[in-house]
Amino acid sequence: MKQRLAILGSTGSIGVQTLDIVRENPDFFEVRVLTANSNWQRLAAQAREFDADTAVIADKRYYTRLRDALEDTDVKVYAGEEAVAQVAGGGDTEVVVNALVGYAGLAPTVAAIEAGKKLALANKESLVVGGACVMPLARERKAPVIPIDSEHSAIFQCLAGEQSPVRRLIITCSGGALRDLKREELAGVTAEQALRHPQWEMGAKITIDSSTLVNKGFEVIEAHWLFGTPAEKISVVLHPQSIVHSMVEFEDGAIKAQLGTPDMRMPISLALMYPRRANRPGERFDFLKHPQLTFAEVDRVKYPALDIAYDCLRRRGTAACTMNGANEVAVAAFLARRCGYLEIVRSIEYALGKSSFAAVPSLGDLGETNAEARCLAAEYLRL
Repeated sequence: MKQRLAILGSTGSIGVQTLDIVRENPDFFEVRVLTANSNWQRLAAQAREFDADTAVIADKRYYTRLRDALEDTDVKVYAGEEAVAQVAGGGDTEVVVNALVGYAGLAPTVAAIEAGKKLALANKESLVVGGACVMPLARERKAPVIPIDSEHSAIFQCLAGEQSPVRRLIITCSGGALRDLKREELAGVTAEQALRHPQWEMGAKITIDSSTLVNKGFEVIEAHWLFGTPAEKISVVLHPQSIVHSMVEFEDGAIKAQLGTPDMRMPISLALMYPRRANRPGERFDFLKHPQLTFAEVDRVKYPALDIAYDCLRRRGTAACTMNGANEVAVAAFLARRCGYLEIVRSIEYALGKSSFAAVPSLGDLGETNAEARCLAAEYLRL
């Protein structure tokens, strides 16, 4: 029997690659729900190709265009962020792929888990912001949460079948587009420079987050919530080749690593098919073409966002929510050429210094914190 899928963010990088996996495995999957933020043309084309039951456009301004583009089909069309959360939790889908970007992914994550559905999670912000709410709810509802992030997928695979205590999780880091620049060269970095990631093909926001290492800091927080590992047992190492996706060290000194080419379709297919693996086409990894794998310490002065994220994890409460909200505003401003590169992390520091703090936040508290953080970042950047 085919798994019925809801793919949230189907027009973005992860969503498009998820549909690649569906094309490769037509006997395993049936696409029922597709959502996008604003790209109604691609969403309409996807809904037609996969004969989706429902298509949702989060930006209501594009509802009429999407509806008209699909008027000769049986696809049901809705609009708004609330509708995205409703289709995540409703309908007859069994698996929800959350490939949304940013805070907008939290409500659909909660809705899918509330409904007891399997969640293939690429939206790390769901856990960065709301991990203290999301993971207990997943355990209560017995809803599996399988990570799509390559690093967390690697750790997930390394931990499979293990019952021994973990000494540490080792998250690898490519260093992003600016890894070869000196600290003093960062002030003049342009969006075009920061968007040229040397290994991965990703969306614009996560590529900028990779260059500042905000993304890596978020991955530390995400790893804590996914695997229950404290901050002091999670380390980050620079690995420019992006072949070792992450590692787990056990108390006996053994280290397990998951290796592979930088291709997100591998962790996506695993999240969809676990505990099975897909028989994927394409070139196989050749160790002889990668004779040298190197590792180095992360320059914490060049990349202050990493320590900021560790501090947010230790503080818990709404700290990481504030970091995320400020970062979303600053990255959008940088991509719009409205602020300098270094202002991204400075905006985060400003927001954390001025924001209110709740030690045990509800989902409502997180919404208020997100709004406050966004206002503080805009205030700092004079937007």
